[in-house]
Amino acid sequence: MATIGLIVNPAAGRDIRRLTGGASVVDNYAKRRVAECVCDGLTITGEPLEVLVMPDRTGIADHAVAEAPAEIDATTLELPIEESPADTRRAAARFREEADAAVVLGGDGTTRDAALELGDVPLIAVSTGTNNVVPSAVDGTVAGAAAALVATGTVSVEAVTTRHGTIEARAETPTGERRLTGLAAAEVSSQSFIGTRALLDPSDLRGGVVSQAHPGNIGLPAVAGSLEPLSPTDPGGVAVRLTDPEDAPRCVRAIVAPGVTATVGVASYDRLEPDESVSFDVPDGVVGADGERELELTDATVELTPVPDGPRLVDIDATLEAGARAGGFEIDAVDERQME
Repeated sequence: MATIGLIVNPAAGRDIRRLTGGASVVDNYAKRRVAECVCDGLTITGEPLEVLVMPDRTGIADHAVAEAPAEIDATTLELPIEESPADTRRAAARFREEADAAVVLGGDGTTRDAALELGDVPLIAVSTGTNNVVPSAVDGTVAGAAAALVATGTVSVEAVTTRHGTIEARAETPTGERRLTGLAAAEVSSQSFIGTRALLDPSDLRGGVVSQAHPGNIGLPAVAGSLEPLSPTDPGGVAVRLTDPEDAPRCVRAIVAPGVTATVGVASYDRLEPDESVSFDVPDGVVGADGERELELTDATVELTPVPDGPRLVDIDATLEAGARAGGFEIDAVDERQME
């Protein structure tokens, strides 16, 4: 029996950036409904499946298990709950050993936490977060159907997945080396403390490196994408250095947070090859990943490097098309005489 891992981050899509920007908040009721739809989608192949769900204290996992279709053997993982990113990482580490595919509901931060622990397990990322550069805005039922096709081997994993690059940040500080990994972006901020973790004021952002760029993204990938889009399948990344718009050689308007657009001054924009590094001096600031501040630094030099061969992301559309070509949706004809 194939096994699907399901991670739902209760905190995703509810941080201060959505509140200050006036954007909608993805509440726990909505996440319960999406998780329920994922489980319904898993029945698409008609094969029995096991679903392992990350536990939480908000009732999302309990609801998903209770409402799962009869064809699905759904259980909640036995794991300690901290109500922190550690919950996602622990669940993903279990899925690395036990799951044939994983569905993650959250934003870029949740997807990154899961991806760093999943290894080669195919990942279907569904956007229910604040920064949603990597996750797909797709119905949960469709995501579940794609997961079922991949997990059961109905479609070839190699044919419908791509390796998404990551950004490695290495900081040399007076007290030693510190490291951080970003999925869509690693950012350098002049803000001297982590605070709420969310990058709020675009004027604090000094730049960074992105693994993909598009004007329809959020945050630094949107800034880079407003100059020249970079596909997630393109190798390498883009280094962007920002400055005050009044002093910048070029400026762009970009979506810097949900509900917030801003004029951003760009000092430089450079394409990077895989494993090609750039450095930022940080006299007093913070290095973040995927829109969240992570490392407080003083008198440090930060080296940012786009690294290939990151998590194995499932192309949902390609999976469904391949499933149709493989006959994955076909069932035996119904004999109407037997139904009378």
